[in-house]
This record gives sequence, C-alpha cells and structure tokens, in this order.
Amino acid sequence: MLSRVFGAGTEDGGHEQVVLCHDRSSGLKAIIAIHSTALGPALGGTRFFPYPTEEEALQDALNLSRGMSYKNALAGLDLGGGKAVIIGDPAQDKNEAVLRAYGRFVESLRGRYVTACDVGTYVQDMDVVARETSFVTGRSPEHGGAGDSSILTAFGVFQGMRASARARWGQPTLRGKRVGVAGVGKVGHYLVGHLVEDGATVVVTDVSETAVNRVRAAHPEVGVAADTAALLASGLDVYAPCALGGALTDETVGALGAAGTAIVCGAANNQLAHPGVEKDLAERGILYAPDYLVNSGGVIQVADEIEGFDFDRAKKKATRIFDTTLEIFTRAAADGIPPALAADRLAEKRMREISALRSVLLPAARRS
Repeated sequence: MLSRVFGAGTEDGGHEQVVLCHDRSSGLKAIIAIHSTALGPALGGTRFFPYPTEEEALQDALNLSRGMSYKNALAGLDLGGGKAVIIGDPAQDKNEAVLRAYGRFVESLRGRYVTACDVGTYVQDMDVVARETSFVTGRSPEHGGAGDSSILTAFGVFQGMRASARARWGQPTLRGKRVGVAGVGKVGHYLVGHLVEDGATVVVTDVSETAVNRVRAAHPEVGVAADTAALLASGLDVYAPCALGGALTDETVGALGAAGTAIVCGAANNQLAHPGVEKDLAERGILYAPDYLVNSGGVIQVADEIEGFDFDRAKKKATRIFDTTLEIFTRAAADGIPPALAADRLAEKRMREISALRSVLLPAARRS
C-alpha cells in the first residue's frame, strides 16, 4: 500500500499526502488523496461508491487524484490535483452525519484540498458538506454555487469530440456520424443532447434502465444497445465511454478496431485500463482524445465558483477544450507519439514550470 502512495517504480514521484478518515459515530470511512499542489490547492470531487475492498478504494483515490493534477494543469487552472472516496452505498449509507463528518476531515486540511461532486455525490450533498468546511465547490445556486457541474463536463466532452472530428474528417461536426455513448447518467445524458442537436446518429447503453428511459423520453430517435459489447460491435464512428474508469481494455480496443471505429472521446475518468492501451489505439488507427483533457469542463465550472461563479465565463473557458485538443493532436503527430502521451507531457511541463516559480522569494506579509 505504501509503495503505491509513495510512487515506487513510477515516474511522477507519487502522492504528496493521503488521509484515511474514520468517524466511528457516523460510520464514515473515506480516503482523501492529494497528488500534487504544484499549481495550487488540490481540487477534485468526492466519489461515494460501494467498493468491494478498501484496497480498491485506495487505488481508485490514487488514480483519480493523479488524473486531477493533469486535468487541472491542462485546463490552465491554478489548482493541483486531489480526490476523495467515501466507502459505502450512497443509496443506503449516505446521510447528513456521514457528509458532515467528511466535511470536518476536509476542513482539517486547511485548504490543501478543495472538494466537489463526483459519482454518487450531488450538489445537495456539497451543501451539507459545506456546513462543516469552506473548502467545497459545486454547491447549489441558492448557496452561491455553480450547481450541476455535469452540464459543462458534457459541453467540454462535446468540444473535444468536435476537435477530434476536425482532426479525423476535416470538419468540426458529428453530423451524419454514428456515435455510441456508454453510460447516460449525470454527464452522458447531457452529451447525448449536444450530439442530437449536432445531427449525429446516437446509440446508448447503460446498466440503469431508468437512465436509458430518461434519454429516450427526451430524444426518442436515440437507439439503445443491450450492453457495451453490443454497442461496440454496432459499427460506430465514435465511441464515448461515460461510465466508470478502465473502459478501454485490450478486448475493448480489439472490438473497436474490428468494427472500424475512428475516434474514442468520452467523459469517464481513467479510461485506459493499463499502460500500453494508448499505443494499441494508435496502432489501430483509432484517434484517442485523452479523457482528463476533454472531461475538464466540470472542474472548470466548479473552479470558477472559487472566484464567484459566472456561468458565461466558465463556459467560455470550457470552449477552449476544442483548441487544446487540437493542439494535443498536433503535438502527438509531430512527435510521433500517442495523444495521451502528448497530453501528459504538456501537463507535466506546466506543473514543472509553474512550481519552479517558488524559487522566487516573496516578501513576508507585514505583521500587525
């Protein structure tokens, strides 16, 4: 466990801090992972999920927090990367006491970590967490917050998909293309709306029949696949994984290649199941838009809340995902490397250069 925290055998140097949180009275069990504060306080959401084991919860926290460092760096934010996971079934275990206990642990970090929504947590939950800490974003508009960050997450993924279409087919549109969306929950159903409006033929799948029915009610023209395997085999131009991580396995990439899929661009975090998948995608001629680049619209939205939220300002920032995605594709082609590696290098360059500014001594504030 400690070797994973300290980054033994990895190139990124491991994590700065990992906090194990246990409140006996409420039953809270949580992990807060701070990967990097090179650019500023670590911002990242809180995932509430029934992990089979505590080991898997820790691994998810480590992976997700590292991804947040890279996401925030590429988004141009002065924020580092962190993530928290609460172990439990949100439908049964989430209550005021658990959320407020969690908020007190966030407060104990004194601003090194700023939390927000993620899988299993919602705007209303962040309002409860905020009763114990000021280091929380993604709050409801009634409390001065940004509201549902899924809106700009989906918008950003759509911008990344438009850029991918531009790079692959010469035009920044999905009109006439067949797009498969796996997972139509908080983000996926908004993404479907953008795609339908743009003129794409959309096919969806989700383990939740309720989620599928909601999409079908809003967009009756959308097709439904029985499961992800059926979706992958259905002849997609674009595949959008929008559920949990690890979606791009060796088997998945093989199925995409066999079906002639041209682009992978989706909202899920940590899509690459293991190192090397990005090379397999490139070798099969599948253009991969790095997940932490295209799904950064949500963190752009909640980060804007720190300044005093303005939706138009946040949306304008999220629109830049289109340009950054094109830049990544250009760098990847020039260097002969997969886009995922090009994105890593650009994010690491910014973290390295900005953190080096700490060598410039600032005068201490005058004491009263």
